[in-house]
Amino acid sequence: MNIRCIALDLDLTTLDREGRLSAGNRAALEAALAQGIHIVIASGRAFGSLPEELLEIPGITYAITSNGSAVYHIPTKKRLIGYTLESRSVQEILTRTAGLPLTYEAFLDGAAYADAGYVRDPVSYGAAPRAIRYIQSTRHPEADIRSFILDHREQLDSLDLITGDPAFKARTMEMLRKNVPDIYVTSSVPQLIEVSHRNAGKHSGVKFVASLLGLSLEQVAAFGDGDNDAEMLACVGCGIAVENATPACRASARYVTAHHDADGVAQGIRKLLGI
Repeated sequence: MNIRCIALDLDLTTLDREGRLSAGNRAALEAALAQGIHIVIASGRAFGSLPEELLEIPGITYAITSNGSAVYHIPTKKRLIGYTLESRSVQEILTRTAGLPLTYEAFLDGAAYADAGYVRDPVSYGAAPRAIRYIQSTRHPEADIRSFILDHREQLDSLDLITGDPAFKARTMEMLRKNVPDIYVTSSVPQLIEVSHRNAGKHSGVKFVASLLGLSLEQVAAFGDGDNDAEMLACVGCGIAVENATPACRASARYVTAHHDADGVAQGIRKLLGI
């Protein structure tokens, strides 16, 4: 394979359980960059929530954010392409989920906003304890998140619906797909339903960046762990799932590397590039 670009999911893939970049993964990324390989971030995170320890690595130039809703040029922080949710879709989501046992996050202009109660106690809404620091350090708390969403319904990159009930989550995702126009629905972690414009998705962002770099998708490899990575892994020349990946992600991958806490990305890169 003539791999010239590697797209990386972050949480539970490239980052460890504390949300940090291990020395082993950093060394592998730097070795790939030294060979002229393009390293591209491909995350569900908003641009403003990306970890500095990755952004500061020289040579990492592009970031696919908010599940493909926006692609940024990292050195200039310029938004190269973006898909905002249709105002009517936002209104329909709020109408159909009013009174249901869930809350929301909203993403716009590279920043994340969330219900103040969720920011204060994420675990009570189904978040893993390890995510507390990340959520509380990256979310702007809003006392009335539904009003905030309505006030910004024409500017939103994406929305998250948050619930700790897996069965309710599955029913809600199906309801949204059937009844709300112009949306793409996915999930990266158990408590989130992630909603963006129909043209979004990490696979869409990878296609855009590959074209920008003058590469074919066959020249791209991608690493991931979640359902929101499955289409990305399926569309590239070599999709690689970490050992802890969801069944849908593993099914879309060409092969499975080690666990994200065992430098699975580093092992996969070295195998891929023969370094």
